[in-house]
Amino acid sequence: MAENVDIEIRGMSCASCVGRVERALGKLPGVIHAQVNLAMQKAAIEVEGGTPTAGLLDAIEAAGYQPVVESSDIPVTGMSCGSCVSRIERALGKLPGMVEVSVNLATQKAFVRYLPGAVSLSLIHHAIREAGYEPQAGDAPQQADSEDREGAQLRNRVVLAAVFTIPVVIIAMGKMIPALETLFSSLMPHRGWMGIEWLLTTPVLFYAGARFYRAGYAELRHANPGMNSLVMIGSSAAYFYSVAALLMPGFFPTGTAESYFEAAAVIVTLILLGRYFEHLAKGRTSEAIKKLLQLQAKTARVIRDGEAVEVPIEAVVPGDRLLARPGERIPVDGVVEDGHSYVDESMISGEPVPVAKQKDAEVVGGTINKNGALTFRATRVGADTLLSQIIRMVEAAQAEKPPIQQLADKIAGVFVPVVIAIALITFGVWFAVGPAPALSFAFVTTVSVLLIACPCAMGLATPTAIMVGTGKGAEMGVLFRKGAALETLAKMDTVVLDKTGTLTRGRPELTDFEAIDGHENEVLRLVAAVEAQSEHPIAEAIVRGARARGLELPAVSHFGAEPGYGIEADVAGHRLHVGADRYMNRLGIGLGKAEERAKALAEDAKSPLYAAVDGRLAAIIAVADPLKEGSAEAIAALKALGLEVAMLTGDNRATAEAIARQAGIQRVLAEVLPDQKAAEIRRLQSEGRRVAFVGDGINDAPALAQADVGIAIGTGTDIAIEAGDVVLMRGDLRGIVNATALSKRTHRTIIGNFVWAYGYNLALIPVAAGALYPFVGVLLNPMLAAAAMSFSSVFVLTNSLRLRRFTPDIDDASPMTRGEPQVGQVHHQA
Repeated sequence: MAENVDIEIRGMSCASCVGRVERALGKLPGVIHAQVNLAMQKAAIEVEGGTPTAGLLDAIEAAGYQPVVESSDIPVTGMSCGSCVSRIERALGKLPGMVEVSVNLATQKAFVRYLPGAVSLSLIHHAIREAGYEPQAGDAPQQADSEDREGAQLRNRVVLAAVFTIPVVIIAMGKMIPALETLFSSLMPHRGWMGIEWLLTTPVLFYAGARFYRAGYAELRHANPGMNSLVMIGSSAAYFYSVAALLMPGFFPTGTAESYFEAAAVIVTLILLGRYFEHLAKGRTSEAIKKLLQLQAKTARVIRDGEAVEVPIEAVVPGDRLLARPGERIPVDGVVEDGHSYVDESMISGEPVPVAKQKDAEVVGGTINKNGALTFRATRVGADTLLSQIIRMVEAAQAEKPPIQQLADKIAGVFVPVVIAIALITFGVWFAVGPAPALSFAFVTTVSVLLIACPCAMGLATPTAIMVGTGKGAEMGVLFRKGAALETLAKMDTVVLDKTGTLTRGRPELTDFEAIDGHENEVLRLVAAVEAQSEHPIAEAIVRGARARGLELPAVSHFGAEPGYGIEADVAGHRLHVGADRYMNRLGIGLGKAEERAKALAEDAKSPLYAAVDGRLAAIIAVADPLKEGSAEAIAALKALGLEVAMLTGDNRATAEAIARQAGIQRVLAEVLPDQKAAEIRRLQSEGRRVAFVGDGINDAPALAQADVGIAIGTGTDIAIEAGDVVLMRGDLRGIVNATALSKRTHRTIIGNFVWAYGYNLALIPVAAGALYPFVGVLLNPMLAAAAMSFSSVFVLTNSLRLRRFTPDIDDASPMTRGEPQVGQVHHQA
């Protein structure tokens, strides 16, 4: 059957654009006809039924234009298991214009991407309701209120159910304990007690447990049974069997007109209690997001007409001048214009030592100003602030489904119908060949199978672990932009590191200054004065080294530079020449033994220079881009985890191998052009390797995207960060070790959850069906089945919460993480 799809398109400007889009769409399988209207900026496409919308969007993007797609996170209440997830995804997936649907049980959210011209949010909400669930407003305060109401309602229903269930259980015990049976018989006939049980059980099922009946009915109405259907069928079977036994005892075979009111009441009470415990545990899994949200300021002090006026944070715009008083939270990102203070940036770096801030320093929204007033100009506000970006990254990672969860949802989608079939077979077998009273045995085993098999634990196994793992990562300064990266990173066998800015600090530093003629500080002072006239990065490194020693630089005259050779100038009555060996040779200045020393420095990946004062060689200078603190330690730790570590760089091989030796890396891929980096990653992947690539620059973005897991250094460019799956906010390679260890721990937790969830069902369904009865004469009581099912879900949640106690393998808190400028040590010899 043909369907019509309308897609808004941005970027078209002429008839050739129209033709290009129509040709791109016309080539797709399933497209019957495509007509593009330039004036309306819209494509009307006729497709065969079932043609994926995502393919149409990819074709438009490939043609160079932008289809208009909207996305939304919709909180959904009423979900309890993996089959609920599958049901909502199927219901939404059938809507015309739906591009992507992902439902997360742990976060209780549905993420949708859709074509705004084809489907609306109201239609999406309607489809969710039709599936038997309730969509909620998506803003954080309303969602938090909704969660609080849900918790309070569950608690109240549990208390009410327990108050009515306890006396039902006591009455039921009277049938089994002789002393109680005698007492109860003297007070009232057996059928009278059954009547009281009926009165007490009815509000437990149909008021306290009404949620199971509403959701279960909706599931069955859509021919898509789930956990609520199992609870509804199981408890109703026990309840209505008992009502019939009370009102029409003669209808039943001798000995089978028994009461199971206590089973029905206890089933609902225990499952409600389990659901309440789940709610509490789920709240703890999302604590990372709640803590991040709490860091956001609600108001800001904006300077208007010379006065600091307190305004809502939403009213701040880029360019506003703001005041942050001591003890206040910095409201938005900005640059300091006036004042001096120390700012607690532990939310970014994890390092509790405050960072000094003065004119031209950057400040980050959400950090805390400690002891001085700062006036700064807003640069990023609202959703553009670093804190907002971090929150979005964590939320996106928690909402995304890794491959193992997608498989689990598919299994859960067919699991419940299979369980119902097993329950029917169980009833038939026991009723046909079971011992007397066969009806009672058939009833008990069938209800037990229905209750023991509820797939709650299966649906919670992965998303709860992902939520806790990504939240823990955020606390450690490791942001997982994609939840799947947690699973994928655990399977890596090769880590490829970019050199400049990743392994190294990314800027040259003065590493060696060896005075040959004269006092070292005096010679360095003269050399730095000359270099201060140059814009070359090496010159800047020498000047920084001199200033780090507190040296005053004298005035310079007659400055000159010869590209490729060096520079010269008059300083403090001396004529100075600074440059490479060829410059000294041209000037006729002998190098002597200094040449051997320079060769040794070059082998250590340092760039040697010479300084001459008044025509005599005065010093050997070495400048290098040194390893970041902790790089060698991180590489050793990665090797200890069983990973192969390689370095990928565009530098010449000699320099690359020297840096690799310092870092402890054996495999070096050197002299690789920027556009070849992704090709090198593909080559490693073709060898069967699972590759994680770590980089920080614009030229690293293709390699980050190509790798199985791209790890971006958070101190790098925005483009690299956007291309990465994982972001190290602290810029320290030791974060890779911690990220890898956390991912492995999370993966083990997920596997453990699945082993428990599936193993529990596979092991106990036969027991519930009565497989042990022929051997040991034992049947599983429906009440115990309900308790076991609830315990299974709580076990999975608590097992995931153990990830909150994860501790990093190595400490990556260093001066680098505090944003403090680093000065290379200057080694010298007299």
